[in-house]
This record gives sequence, structure tokens and C-alpha cells, in this order.
Amino acid sequence: MTHETTTVPRQQRSPARPLPPLEDAGRAGLFTAARTANRFTDEPVTDAELAEVWELARWAPTSANTQPARVLLVRTDEGRARLAEHMAEGNRGRVLAAPAVAVVAVDRRFHDRVPEVMPPMASMQQALEADPDRREALGTSGTWMQAAYLVLAARAVGLAAGPMAGFDADGLDRDLFGDADGTGSWHALLVVTLGHPDEDSYRPRMPRLAAEDVLRWA
Repeated sequence: MTHETTTVPRQQRSPARPLPPLEDAGRAGLFTAARTANRFTDEPVTDAELAEVWELARWAPTSANTQPARVLLVRTDEGRARLAEHMAEGNRGRVLAAPAVAVVAVDRRFHDRVPEVMPPMASMQQALEADPDRREALGTSGTWMQAAYLVLAARAVGLAAGPMAGFDADGLDRDLFGDADGTGSWHALLVVTLGHPDEDSYRPRMPRLAAEDVLRWA
């Protein structure tokens, strides 16, 4: 049986919110002038700044609003030392010298929160429980999206970010997430140093691929 498709008149929908384009300074701060930070000043990163970063990053889009990312904020010397033990040799010094570090993890039990964050699709919780491959793919892709937003959010509040993937994720999970027996649900995907950049923070800009090398039109 087929049903006639009807279109809801635009005036009956929720009014569209204006999306004014960012001015050049905003675009530069988030994209064109922003780079991965390698060094920071001694100026501390406050808890208020970190809270502001997450207040922006938490609005990242994720499939069915599942929000699989979890973040460990490392702010103490002891915490940085523990984290540095699990970093690749070339990244240890960066972690130890950074005023703050965010460890972005995927919560492998993220689907338990589906009834809370997406009530109309509450049954998705059981579907994902029965399909670990789909659950892993959904959780990983969503966490990467949220991690990207976290980097942009840090820039938006005036901090520089240094995302790094060189670390022993399993060792980090056991040590910092209390996953000694392998049953914990958090699994680290990305480490991001945060702080105020110093004069030598940035390396020369490397080339970006041209539009004609990466874009296709349909």
C-alpha cells in the first residue's frame, strides 16, 4: 500500500534560525590561521576555561544524538606524569609541559544512554546491544566528531590545541580509566594538549591539497 506524500508548509514549521557567516577574524581563529600547538606558556588553563570548552564541544552532531565521547581532563602534575608514561616517546614532553590535557575516549556502553538522549528511538539501545560491530562503528565515528568539535571549541575560547594519536591506548585505559580487568567502558582515542601558545608553538604551515584534488561534484 502506498501513501500520498504531503509537504508541510514552511510557515507551519519551526522558524529557521539565522546563521550569519563568521567574519574573517573568526574564520582565521578557528580554521585558516589555527595550527596544532607544540609549546605553551606557563599561563595556567583554568577550570572555568575547560568548562567553557566543553560547553561548546558538547553540541557536536552525532548519529541519533548518541554522544559517545567521554573526556578525562588532566590538570595536575601527577596526572600528567601518569599520562606521559603511556605516550609515544616524542609526545611525552608535550604532555608534561602542557597546562592541561584532554583525553578523548569512546564510551563502549554509550548505547545505554539512548533512552535518555533520544527518547523517540529508545529501542535503539537493544538493537545496538545485539550488534557489537555496528555499536563500535557508531561509537567510534561519533567520538571522532566530538573530538574535532573539542579542538574547535578550545580555539573558540582562546586556547591552542595539540591533538595527538601516539599513545598506548590499552595501557592508558587500565591506568587512568581504572580498566585493570578489561571490563571498563571507556577507551581512549585521542589526546589533546591545551594551553596558551608561546612564540615557538607553531611549526611552518604545511601544504594543503588543492580543491581539484579532493572534490568531486554530482
